[in-house]
Amino acid sequence: MKIFTTILVVIAIALIVFNITLLDFDHLFEGNSVVALIGIVASICAVCILLIFRMSKMIVEKTKDQ
Repeated sequence: MKIFTTILVVIAIALIVFNITLLDFDHLFEGNSVVALIGIVASICAVCILLIFRMSKMIVEKTKDQ
């Protein structure tokens, strides 16, 4: 499960970088820049959710050992 979440985090970070390249900083809230901003926010949310999931799995494993 660690490998799977790590792969998904890397993919989400790659999507953040890709969407940053699509931003037009002169017209940030127009056209494709809005789509890129939504993609960046969605990818950041995905990274946070995956990190929370990984932390919860670590907590379950530690409490299972006790």
